[in-house]
Amino acid sequence: MKAKWTKKQIKSFRLFLYILPFIILVAVFSYYPLYGWLYAFYDYRPPKPFSQAEFVGLKWFKSLVENPVKVKQIVQVLKNTFAMSALTLGTSWLPMLFAVFLNEIRCVPFRKFVQTVTTLPNFVSWVLVYSLAFSMFNSTGMMNTLLTNLGLIEEPILFLQSSKHVWLTQWLWLTWKNLGWAAIMYIAAINGIDDELYQAAKVDGANRMQLIRHITIPSLLPTYFVLLMINIANFLNNGMEQYYVFQNAFNKEYIQVLDLYVYNTAMGSGSYSVSVAISMLKSVVSVVLLVGANKASKLIRGESFI
Repeated sequence: MKAKWTKKQIKSFRLFLYILPFIILVAVFSYYPLYGWLYAFYDYRPPKPFSQAEFVGLKWFKSLVENPVKVKQIVQVLKNTFAMSALTLGTSWLPMLFAVFLNEIRCVPFRKFVQTVTTLPNFVSWVLVYSLAFSMFNSTGMMNTLLTNLGLIEEPILFLQSSKHVWLTQWLWLTWKNLGWAAIMYIAAINGIDDELYQAAKVDGANRMQLIRHITIPSLLPTYFVLLMINIANFLNNGMEQYYVFQNAFNKEYIQVLDLYVYNTAMGSGSYSVSVAISMLKSVVSVVLLVGANKASKLIRGESFI
């Protein structure tokens, strides 16, 4: 006899079918590429096929700590990565604060205008962002031309070529690009706050700042802490596109983060196996950070996010 499915089983199977396409996407684009980790254990030299590569074991991992020049490079790269990530992590509350004050704008058309203007940069590629930066801040750009015409400077200021304040300027560009987009989740959380809480507080005589302090911000903190823990887990993942387009011979030492270093190692010097070894170590550290952040969340807040 064929077993009949219960309504609960049918409903569960339907829900599984809904998420099946996303599971397949994750498997194809996140897990299947892990096959490439094999390159870290071989002496791969393109354009030869991988089948002709010589197995070298942990040679490339050992070279990361035995070669003084490479050790010095990696230390500087990690320093840049930690600095960029620390700036981003330390200011991760900015989107929440922006969402709070955006919600306080009573003129709805103006509020929508501000939200649209601050969200659009997220959809602009880093190549176009650099084109904008080059037009404004290169030696013959708008800023230098304006300062020269005002008589404030005699020689152009090398904004983009200078190695000074690279971490700060890159953080400013990143914040400008992502602030509005990052605030969307907080705006959604604000819309989910029970309006009766505000009405009760107003009856008790609370002003707008007291409503923000005692209702809005406490209601957003769970969302903030979850995003903070995820950011901690992604501490080593700065991305590459931004730093790739802004890098040049003058600022390369301070702008080269780990992801960019992996790319330059593979595409610049052709050391594919070394770059894969570095990527593997970065992935392992990221998983450790994720587990650690999850445990910290469990201890501090009593809730875990995985």
